[in-house]
Amino acid sequence: MAATVLNSPRAVQMSLFIVRAFVQMREALAANATILKRLAEIDRTLLEHDDALRAIWHEAATPFASPPEPPKRRIGFPS
Repeated sequence: MAATVLNSPRAVQMSLFIVRAFVQMREALAANATILKRLAEIDRTLLEHDDALRAIWHEAATPFASPPEPPKRRIGFPS
């Protein structure tokens, strides 16, 4: 805006500098949004894999669990 009021080469230079700075900021924000979107996808995938691995671990660990203890015999004569 300074270049429109002040008609000097320095004002035009500064106006171009500011416009380029805002363009770079917009590109950086767009890149960050893309990165955040990709991280959300990776996080969702990891959560799905975590659930699948937990189910596999539960199924694999079940046969190795110790058997329940048999009931203790009562002392005395059976009735």
